[in-house]
Amino acid sequence: MANVAVIGSQWGDEGKGKIVDWLSSRADVVVRFQGGHNAGHTLVIDGVTYKLHLLPSGVVRGGKLSIIGNGVVIDPWALMKEIGDVRAQGVEITPDNLIIADNASLILPVHSAVDKAFEAARGKKSIGTTGRGIGPCYEDKVARRGIRVCDLADDELLMEKVERLLVHHNTFLKGLGADTIEPKTIYDSLVQIRGDILQFAAPVWQRLDAANKNGEKILFEGAQGIMLDVDHGTYPFVTSSNTVAAQAATGSGVGPRTVGYVLGITKAYTTRVGSGPFPTELLDDDGETLGRRGHEFGTTTGRKRRCGWFDAVQVRQAIKTSGIDGIALTKLDVLDTFAEIKVCVGYDLNGVRLDRLPAGQKEQAAVTPIFETIEGWQESTQGARSWADLPAKAIKYIRRLEELIETPVAMVSTSPERDDTILVQDPFAA
Repeated sequence: MANVAVIGSQWGDEGKGKIVDWLSSRADVVVRFQGGHNAGHTLVIDGVTYKLHLLPSGVVRGGKLSIIGNGVVIDPWALMKEIGDVRAQGVEITPDNLIIADNASLILPVHSAVDKAFEAARGKKSIGTTGRGIGPCYEDKVARRGIRVCDLADDELLMEKVERLLVHHNTFLKGLGADTIEPKTIYDSLVQIRGDILQFAAPVWQRLDAANKNGEKILFEGAQGIMLDVDHGTYPFVTSSNTVAAQAATGSGVGPRTVGYVLGITKAYTTRVGSGPFPTELLDDDGETLGRRGHEFGTTTGRKRRCGWFDAVQVRQAIKTSGIDGIALTKLDVLDTFAEIKVCVGYDLNGVRLDRLPAGQKEQAAVTPIFETIEGWQESTQGARSWADLPAKAIKYIRRLEELIETPVAMVSTSPERDDTILVQDPFAA
């Protein structure tokens, strides 16, 4: 039985929450390994909708251990609010079923202030951050001035680190015409909340090592998507962390061989939130139809998602850079009404055909899609749970996508409901 990493193969919002929830019934441990509360997963369980941002999706399932790994940046106030909200929906969350890595970095109010100030200063050239302080927190982590969960337990060290942090950030806030922040304000806020956070803190790497030795099945849950990866995405319109499957190991404290099967969650069309290149974007009635039928609004921001046809070039590239073994194709039912469906099979860049998305920012903005047209099925696939339930033309569409992305479809999701899923290959049994 393989451990499984679940990652998004596009720009996020592919439906990871439902798939992770579906897989968590087969897992013992669910680990969130990167990102912050800028990402969001929506789960629908027995008619109840849960919106999660920092908590692993497995937390809503009894008998599972949920872990927030060291690769995640944690806003302690946002986390405690989320825990409170989920508890209010009847879910039990205690140190027995939730562990936070003691070496995870903390997002502070100054990070959000800096994030918003810089984004405002960019004006029309903004990169579309959520303003939640994710990027500045990762910057502090890499610059070795960050504050980690374990630092909350040491008063003297905590104050020293807060003062050093604000020497840096207040310089930028002042230069950008924003209000500076007093160290004691941050320190007092952290002291007030630290008991709530420290009760969950533990060496996550050690717990995962024990789980692996005991034969427990581990599900590694990513946020966002590969095309938002800080190295392999549409830079600079990306997030501040690595979103590829390799981060599952680094961001949770296990060796790369521990990860096992990599499942890429892939929407049957393409969406993106915020700024940045989007070769197959539709600004016509077809794009409006995709957005309306797919209910395309961000879980975290509420922002309307940009919609477009499936980009096989982009997905194939994501698969290669992340080592994806199989994909879970989601939202197939959104395409049910189309007479014709287009798929991007290449790019044109100034008369030259490309089979990849180039790294350069200007080149990414300049490519235009080369489309292949596929006949639509115009029948309902919603709620299908087997191949026999799918129209022949829908199966033909899926098979063509497999050819283009050079990767098999392991699962097909046909509605937000957990059981409306066609299982082709169980990733845990691969």
